Amino acid sequence: MLTLDKVFDASNVLKEVIRPTACIHAPKVNPDCDVYLKTENLQVTGSFKVRGAYYKISQLSDEEKSHGVIACSAGNHAQGVAYAAKIYGVPATIVMPTTTPLIKVNRTKSYGAEVVLYGNVYDEACQYALKLAKEKGLTFVHPFNDETVATGQGTIAMEIFKELPIVDIILVPIGGGGLAAGVSTLAKLLNPNIKVIGVEPAGASCMKASLEKGEVVTLPEVNTIADGTAVKTPGDIVFPYIQKNIDDIIQIEDQELIVNFLDIMENHKMLVENSGLLTVAALKHLDCKNKKVV
Repeated sequence: MLTLDKVFDASNVLKEVIRPTACIHAPKVNPDCDVYLKTENLQVTGSFKVRGAYYKISQLSDEEKSHGVIACSAGNHAQGVAYAAKIYGVPATIVMPTTTPLIKVNRTKSYGAEVVLYGNVYDEACQYALKLAKEKGLTFVHPFNDETVATGQGTIAMEIFKELPIVDIILVPIGGGGLAAGVSTLAKLLNPNIKVIGVEPAGASCMKASLEKGEVVTLPEVNTIADGTAVKTPGDIVFPYIQKNIDDIIQIEDQELIVNFLDIMENHKMLVENSGLLTVAALKHLDCKNKKVV
């Protein structure tokens, strides 16, 4: 279960490995409200994913660590797991689709992980990873549908509150729901009056569809340039946390991400991937006048 005590524990464990990423004041993003960017794009391995991966591996028994871990990802989660496993001296296998860009394959290998290329899409690669986990007795580190992983991601909210204790709204990207579950749950535990709003690509809005139906829904297809949040089926384990703690969902069209990519590049000199830009684009759909927004 996702609890305040566990997030505090995760925060202490993660001090060993993560960078303290700042909430950068970004008034040019939206002059109507007080906007801050939580710069997880500057995190070690380039994303927040290392938080959940590292905390998950830290909680494994010595026997589980000796057998090794396995994950499936074409990007950030792969590097997060590979890096975390290297720090702990745990053997790591990462299954990636054959269509994964070579630079991502090589970066994952550089952390010491064994990379297996299989299938043309994530779903095929994931099924193969689960098969290998069963055959070899490896611990599967899920990118989002895991309470321990979500707890690690929830440490982001703790850092936000330390820096901006009177924040009014937190906007969080949603793919499978691990980041959103961790951040929203901790935020509501610390301040039940805060608003936490999820942001999805319109071409992969599996969480909005699931919330509207009241159960996990699988989309027939996804179509978005925000590949980090291009998920057909949200996690059933984290879904109840989303139901309880996310106040609303905003959907963003791909063309909005292109405009915001250039805006963040020009005005804030940062390179941000499309899934991170979802929350920046969402500001134009939000009534946030005179509010502090992260």
